[in-house]
Amino acid sequence: MTPYITDPWAWQESWDRQQAAYLPDREHRFTAMLDAVDAVRDGRPPRLLDLAGGTGTISLRTLARFPTAEVTLLDLDPALLAIAGASLTDRATIVTADLGTPEWRSALPHGEYDAVLTATALHWLPAERLGQLYGEIRDLLRPGGIFVNADHMPDDTLPELTKRLLDRARDRRAARYAAGSVLSWSDWWDRAAADPALAPLVAQRRAIYPTGHSPEWNPPVSWHLATLTEAGFGEVGTVWRGGTDAAVAGVR
Repeated sequence: MTPYITDPWAWQESWDRQQAAYLPDREHRFTAMLDAVDAVRDGRPPRLLDLAGGTGTISLRTLARFPTAEVTLLDLDPALLAIAGASLTDRATIVTADLGTPEWRSALPHGEYDAVLTATALHWLPAERLGQLYGEIRDLLRPGGIFVNADHMPDDTLPELTKRLLDRARDRRAARYAAGSVLSWSDWWDRAAADPALAPLVAQRRAIYPTGHSPEWNPPVSWHLATLTEAGFGEVGTVWRGGTDAAVAGVR
């Protein structure tokens, strides 16, 4: 799929560092998400969907922990999917689809999964669409299967502390950018656009998102739990929290 990307691991490392500037406890959430998968797989290799999977961050960690897992990665971004494909090679099925419409499920190779995981991605969707998506994800899970979404999900009982935490995180991130210790989101994309292999894919990405993603929408964790319940999940709850972020789970 992407043989012309000569060193996908360099791009993976660069992406991880850029993302960790926003999410210092990023690996903690991934561990908690995979712990949840381990709890429901009953000793079997899991069939897992990495939803809005980008460069394959979750897929790579899934395969490191469960080497025989059957992994599908779905995203719409051509540049990130190219890095994912070059990194994962034949260890995962790569799917291009748009979560903004219910038709995304028709692109999947399977009709049922043990787990659906996503991280720091679905905040681009508006409330109505995200609620619909939760129901579509539930229908993809086998009985007893699990969905975990880790994202910006403030605790609505701590509004003032949340503001202070966000301000502190922003200031620390700005200091790291100023010192050159990590790339910002825009700097990372500028470098990707300058790479001969990725440049045409970044151009395609800009055609898909001419004004960037839609504005971020970060409802409190209580909204997610209520919406997962409305979507028909039998159990819902929080499996991880770090500052103003959380990972919510729904079990079918």
